[in-house]
Amino acid sequence: MNRRRFLAASALAAVAAPSWLAHGERKTNRRWLLVGTQTHENSRGIYGYEWDPASGELKGGDLAAASDNPTFLALDPAANYLYAANELDEFEGQKSGAVSAFSLDIPGRKLRPINQVASLGSGTCNISVDRIGRAAFCANYVGGSASSFSLHPDGQISDAVSHFQYTGHGPNADRQEGPHAHRVTVSPDNRWLLVNDLGLDRIHIYHLDPATAKLRPNQPPAWLAAPGSGPRALVFHPNGRIAYCVCEMASVVNVLRWDTQNGTLHEIQTISLVPEDYHGPTTGCDIAVTRDGRFAYAINRFYDSAESFSVAKDGKLTLLARGSCGGKTPRHLALDPTERFLLVANQDSDNIAVLARDAKTGKLADSAKSYPRVKPQCLVFA
Repeated sequence: MNRRRFLAASALAAVAAPSWLAHGERKTNRRWLLVGTQTHENSRGIYGYEWDPASGELKGGDLAAASDNPTFLALDPAANYLYAANELDEFEGQKSGAVSAFSLDIPGRKLRPINQVASLGSGTCNISVDRIGRAAFCANYVGGSASSFSLHPDGQISDAVSHFQYTGHGPNADRQEGPHAHRVTVSPDNRWLLVNDLGLDRIHIYHLDPATAKLRPNQPPAWLAAPGSGPRALVFHPNGRIAYCVCEMASVVNVLRWDTQNGTLHEIQTISLVPEDYHGPTTGCDIAVTRDGRFAYAINRFYDSAESFSVAKDGKLTLLARGSCGGKTPRHLALDPTERFLLVANQDSDNIAVLARDAKTGKLADSAKSYPRVKPQCLVFA
């Protein structure tokens, strides 16, 4: 089953500086929020907002760059370049999605296109960059594959240097008729790449050569999730020893101990994202952890919730509160640079929700500020 099918939007292009910030002006106490979208209806690509950390308000929302379905975004470590996963069924006449590179003109609030290459698999839904800015990786959901790319000093992205096509299926005939790579995550020590595969109920694990961006399968080659659970998202705890995996189909978080020496994962806890008495539609989506490692936040689609967790010293989670995500069908969440706010991209309500966060208790506000944005998918602060 294909993840999503869309019409192509306009070609890559830089646009003029937005009206809310004069060219060359730099407000050092404010940040630029970049939003990837699905490009249909009135959405054309990547949008930029001015973020005010004092008030938790977004201003602007002008088009930063036109791009076809840039549904996930990633910055290089120096925040000089932005990379986008273009979730397409076809690119340049072949059955493939694409990945795109942009340079950031932060004073002018523009993205300048550098280049775009084939991802070697259709439905490219995720992209990440390694810890030193030398390599990029993508997950191809529809194509059931993953690719790696070398990054040039000028930000240009190379053709794929490694590619892995997965085969097989999971127990759910509707959702797992084949492999569905969904997330590519670099280990904190930059030695490994982990690929969540929703269709095969596993996380593929690779040795990473940062100098060449080439990948080599580990032995054992994967961590196996519960059958039919659909591992979707992954994030590491700041201590580098724990990873959190959100399983979409089971709506749970697997807490995993990470052995960086051997490149292996071991489950130590599974915690649900919905109440025990809830039996309606639900799919787990994403998770984030605070820099101090004391709290975690997850979002869940169709139940449309945002969960707050405290994090124990061993990495295990305890539910603090469960509330609204501020919209319908959340796709991505991000803590702002001050970590005073949690932002959620809500696809079906066409809005970005901003929830205030209590740094002492970890709890989120009961209500959110809301900013309109057609089909937001990913939130990145530059």
